[in-house]
Amino acid sequence: MNRFPEGIAITPRGPIHATVRPPGSKSVTNRALVCAALAEGPSVLQGALDSEDTQVMIEALTQLGIGVVPRWAEAAVEVQGRGGAIAANSGQLYVANSGTTVRFLAALVSLANGVFQLDGSPRMRQRPIGDLVESLRQLGVDAQAESLGDCPPVTIRAAGLRGGQATVRGDVSSQFLSGLLLAAPYARTPVTLVVEGELVSRPYVSMTLAVMKAFGIETECREMREFHVPRGQYRGRLYAIEPDASAASYFFAAAAITGGEVTVEGVSAESLQGDVRFVDVLKQMGCRVAFGADRVTVAGGKLQGLHVDMNAISDTVQTLAAVALFAEGPTSITGVAHIRHKETDRIAALATELRKLGAIVEEWPDGLSITPAPLRAAAIDTYQDHRMAMSFALVGLRQPGVVINDPGCTAKTYPNFWRDLENL
Repeated sequence: MNRFPEGIAITPRGPIHATVRPPGSKSVTNRALVCAALAEGPSVLQGALDSEDTQVMIEALTQLGIGVVPRWAEAAVEVQGRGGAIAANSGQLYVANSGTTVRFLAALVSLANGVFQLDGSPRMRQRPIGDLVESLRQLGVDAQAESLGDCPPVTIRAAGLRGGQATVRGDVSSQFLSGLLLAAPYARTPVTLVVEGELVSRPYVSMTLAVMKAFGIETECREMREFHVPRGQYRGRLYAIEPDASAASYFFAAAAITGGEVTVEGVSAESLQGDVRFVDVLKQMGCRVAFGADRVTVAGGKLQGLHVDMNAISDTVQTLAAVALFAEGPTSITGVAHIRHKETDRIAALATELRKLGAIVEEWPDGLSITPAPLRAAAIDTYQDHRMAMSFALVGLRQPGVVINDPGCTAKTYPNFWRDLENL
């Protein structure tokens, strides 16, 4: 792997045989931080992720008066919960390009008394949040999205959550629902949330419910359509955060692409994270998969293209796109219209960069098809999207001349990705 100011050139290699343990899950870390911040008493989050997305969450919680002490050398974070009380009565909270943070904090600061504004990067000002704002209004919150298209900044004049019933759009981001669920126990009356339309990324909602339960609040869920959240109090605790299954997908894909064998420690079939099911797709393509009590192993095989609805594991779409370049026959991915509203329009960005490499790509509103063709060298633009960088790096494990531009964007969720990839 050669490093240049403008990018990283990936060095092709033979079959990879390795055992790796990715860093802690970003999604679990940020959910646990919210629960611990609202809990009664102290918590220690073991295995927490140190990344841009978790750092902006920690900085915002600190601004709100929550005692948060990272111990990154030990991959741990101490949180002194305040029993649902928000000490600050105003705040300008910067969330960078962390969709999780802005959506969770919009609901959390509604529990306070005062005026708060949440803002982020230029891309964040293009990511819709109006549906969450409307749900908060139904629960008695004075909230406003300030940019065109109902995007951040978000201004919230908070006086606590009234409670009652609200509808939540489910087809743009499951994080709208998750943010409301996390704050709901502290409303003045019990909260009922009814999902309107298709709920995307359902495993992430299941993850939210599991983390809430671990901190002492159990939600009644009816077929992922209706959620009844009782009033209550999270309880501080020692909480272990498992490795990031989305990050693990890159190492599983490395085994598939190079014909090697990679074991990822710390994840299993019982993982909280739905993205561990990415290995089921690789199995359908021809890989061998073995589940252990706390590990999953993928061994490469002759890859065949397939048709797959990736709605439930949409953070691994870009990973699969990289694998598809080395399969026999086309691969089609559907059910992921919502990823156009991520760090970039991921469908359009994938189509552009895959074509640079020589693939034949057809783009649809909710996905794309990828037909392999003779590959060629290319400099890959990453659109400030960590998953674009990490996924396309895998192509360079077999195809010479792949350069990843703006490799530093991986700091969003995986600061040490390039080191770990080089060490495989």
